[in-house]
Amino acid sequence: MATQCRRSRTSFTEEQLKILVQAFSQNPYPGYTAKQRLAVEINAEESRIQIWFQNRRARHGFLKKPKKNVDPSKDHASPIEKIQDGTDRRCRTSFTSSQLQTLKNAFTENPYPGIDSREQLAEEIGVPESRVQIWFQNRRARLRVQRKRGLEEALYQRQNQGQDL
Repeated sequence: MATQCRRSRTSFTEEQLKILVQAFSQNPYPGYTAKQRLAVEINAEESRIQIWFQNRRARHGFLKKPKKNVDPSKDHASPIEKIQDGTDRRCRTSFTSSQLQTLKNAFTENPYPGIDSREQLAEEIGVPESRVQIWFQNRRARLRVQRKRGLEEALYQRQNQGQDL
C-alpha cells in the first residue's frame, strides 16, 4: 500500500510572492486563464496558484465570491460579457474508458489516496494530478449520495411492507 503523505509545502520566492500579491490586490478571484498566466509567469503549477489564492482569501477574511449583477433588473451586461465570463473556467476533463477503469480500480483499493498515489496514477493515465484529485473527490461524493439513496429506499420499502400486512 502506498504511503499517505501530503504534498510537500510549496515555498514561493520573494519575487513570486510580489507578483502573486499584486495579482491578488487586482482580483482576489482570478479565473482559470489568469491563474494559468500567473503559473507561467512565476514558473509554478496552476493548482499551487489556486491554493495560494484560496489561502490568501481565507487569511484576509473573504467570505464568498461576489455575485455579479445581484439585481436582475439592473443587469446591464452585454451578451459578449456574459459569454466571456463563462470562458474563464477550466475545460471539462473527459476520461477514456481505460483511464476510468484504472481510476475505479484504484478507488476500490483506496478511496483516499495520498499525493504519491495520485501522482503515480496521474502519470500512469496521462492527466494532471489535480484532475485525479478532483475525480476522487467527486467519486466519494457520488458514493455518499448512492449510499444515502439506498438507505432511503430500504426504509421506504420497510414502511410499505408494514402497511401491506
